[in-house]
Amino acid sequence: MGKNKNGMKVGILTAGGDCPGINAAIRGVGKTAIIKYNMIIIGISDGFTGLINKEFIELTEKDLSGILTVGGTILGTSREKPFKSTDKGKETRKPDLIKEHYEQMGLDCLVCIGGNGTIKTAYLLSQEGLNVVGIPKTIDNDVWGTDVSFGFDSAVNIATEALDRLHSTANSHKRIMLIELMGHNAGWLALYSGIAGGGDVILIPEIPYKETKIAEYLLQRAEENKPYSIVVAAEGVENPDKERSVGQYLSKRITELTGLETRETVLGYIQRGGTPSPMDRVLATRYGSAAADMIAARDFGKMVALKNNKIVDIPLADVAGKLKLVEPDNPLVIQARNMGTSFGV
Repeated sequence: MGKNKNGMKVGILTAGGDCPGINAAIRGVGKTAIIKYNMIIIGISDGFTGLINKEFIELTEKDLSGILTVGGTILGTSREKPFKSTDKGKETRKPDLIKEHYEQMGLDCLVCIGGNGTIKTAYLLSQEGLNVVGIPKTIDNDVWGTDVSFGFDSAVNIATEALDRLHSTANSHKRIMLIELMGHNAGWLALYSGIAGGGDVILIPEIPYKETKIAEYLLQRAEENKPYSIVVAAEGVENPDKERSVGQYLSKRITELTGLETRETVLGYIQRGGTPSPMDRVLATRYGSAAADMIAARDFGKMVALKNNKIVDIPLADVAGKLKLVEPDNPLVIQARNMGTSFGV
């Protein structure tokens, strides 16, 4: 694979958890780079593992056709963190291998599509001298510096549909239904889908809950002849039981404290799978195309982001190691409280 007349060869990798919209972002980068800038695009397999093992393939415009609506990632992904301290005992540091292979492949830039861990690794690689551009993806919506990451809207849609279905079962059986959602240490997914799906109780990591307050609230609803209740819990809320998921723990505790029949649903990986929503397809495409423009301008060491519905770029140094969490006084939290939703406090 020789250089082309444009003289730029761009590597793309996807790392961390899969989520809807990654392929749309790959396509956005690739098609813009090939059609607008006549660049060569190299797809790197399985995240940073592919750079360590030198596993890659050239992506043509034809390869990028038909992937816009496909979930997952055509390149594969992994949780490989090349800068983890466990590497120190090895003869060759993984970052050194990555640098060596980056140069051997003749890359002019590396596009890293991923969440917080990926963006942090992208920053560390830029510190090692590589030209890097980051694209934020996560269903958790916790990447600092951007209003929204692609994957979030799709996950909210999936979680909200699950909540809609739980309403009918809860009403039929006159019981409490609890759903546990993903999000790591951020409550964005539980908050948005909880509001969209009419959750009566929304529990997020940023607002510590009290079991007694939840029980009091649910008993009050029962006394007011409200025949059922929906509890939405983020996976990152406090869980004293290390043997069971937080959903299983809270379901059991609510039954014990209220005497009301409670059933839990742990939605799990369903939230991350399947075809991206139209909003995520558009956002991922915008991010990808903007990344190609940045590369052409040799504007490296940055992440594309969305601010007030405008695509901007921010230094990777400003993003690395930070989390975007829900503030307890977030307007959505206040609005939900004003409508009678409990946050367990």
